Amino acid sequence: MRDEWDHAHTDYTMPAQRQIPASLAESESDWRQHLETSTPNGWLIRNNAMTEALVSGKPMYLLHTTRNIDAIRTSQQLHVSTGCLIGALYCSPLASQREGLRPHNLGAFLLRTKPSTTPMIFEVIPDAPIRPKGVDYLHLGPIHLRTYQHYQSFLSPAENDELDRAMLAGLRAAAPFLDVALRNAAGRATPAPEFIDQLAAAVPAVPFLGYLYFEVLSEYLMLHSATPETKTYAQAGELNNWLCKRLAFAAVEGMDQLFDLALFYPRHHRLVQLIEGIEPALAPGAAEYVRLRLSHLCARTTLHPSQDAASFAFQGADLGTLQKAAPGLIGQMVFREIRYLPRYPQLYHCFEKAKALEAWDYWNREGIPTPFNGILPKGEIGINPVYPRAAVRAWTAEMDDKGYLHPDEEVTADFTPHLASWWAPPRQREMAKATDDSRVETVLEARPSLPNQRSPTNGVLACPPSP
Repeated sequence: MRDEWDHAHTDYTMPAQRQIPASLAESESDWRQHLETSTPNGWLIRNNAMTEALVSGKPMYLLHTTRNIDAIRTSQQLHVSTGCLIGALYCSPLASQREGLRPHNLGAFLLRTKPSTTPMIFEVIPDAPIRPKGVDYLHLGPIHLRTYQHYQSFLSPAENDELDRAMLAGLRAAAPFLDVALRNAAGRATPAPEFIDQLAAAVPAVPFLGYLYFEVLSEYLMLHSATPETKTYAQAGELNNWLCKRLAFAAVEGMDQLFDLALFYPRHHRLVQLIEGIEPALAPGAAEYVRLRLSHLCARTTLHPSQDAASFAFQGADLGTLQKAAPGLIGQMVFREIRYLPRYPQLYHCFEKAKALEAWDYWNREGIPTPFNGILPKGEIGINPVYPRAAVRAWTAEMDDKGYLHPDEEVTADFTPHLASWWAPPRQREMAKATDDSRVETVLEARPSLPNQRSPTNGVLACPPSP
């Protein structure tokens, strides 16, 4: 179990240490070196302001936005959300300067686009320098699968059968592309436009691929951007998160209301248009970067390290075989499919609390009161609610006319090991979007839908849903 959590975390101040499948054309170390040394902003992977703040051992200041400040005051409790940070209060860094607390560009984006929320300032005083190990949700598949298998008895036989059917239908539809991705990871070169179109067709069948697609493009934009805006953020030690938001909102109508990357699957011509609209100079290289990088990450995140990417095939494999050979993919799929069972709102805490407890235990043993999203150190950071060796204070915040935040009213509230209520995005929306591929429509129509029932949360800005 601890090995799985180690595998799901990345420390960019240390050499790459993950075991990976055989026959990959590039190792994780090869990619790390390329990203750090051959991209304009790659130096920020290792030498960014957030990592420096973590390892300093000094008090950290974090921004959180909430729609439920009155509920927090009344209950005097803070609940945490699931998502890319598993079970942490979703925040972004604040830099302490003479003028006040300056939001990270991610926080500035949240403040600008969520005017109906109340900003809060959290001061976290750690007991020691914090290990800069970030959790990479793309590598959580084996943990998702193990948790499901452990609590599988909570589902009825009919519900388990329903999950199996949905996953098999998705795998049948996406297997040809998954095999293409593995062959590309092992060195074969599919023409990039063809690869992107096959990827786009496969995402609705295996939504995890939409998350990979988005994260790879976000990485490409953040590391390669050369705009004045990006350079300004780089001078402050920050990767430019605004690029990712613009990408998501331009690609999917309504993404600003429901951040669901299962809906992110632009075809090649649309991909080029999207990148041209954000930073035209980056458009020519985007598709080939996705082909190379997504293929590598697909192999690393889906296959067990004992497998050989050059010889393994998803086509024709049964579910039992795939659970052993590709636990990362099956775990990501079951994590998504189980959300759409009618009874899942009642079972949500059983499955998600189990993972949160393991994560909290891992973070406590590793000395991590403030876990962060470790796909890249891009400013998504949280507060571990059960870390026993750090002092935490909270205030509501006031913003001055220069954009700096200042503590206003101190908020008396304790963190509790309780996950905020959760809801699933409605399946009907995915079905309505998937109109250009009859195979995908068939897969999605076989899945149940869940009414759009938003449950109130206690002071939590939920992280974008993770696979």
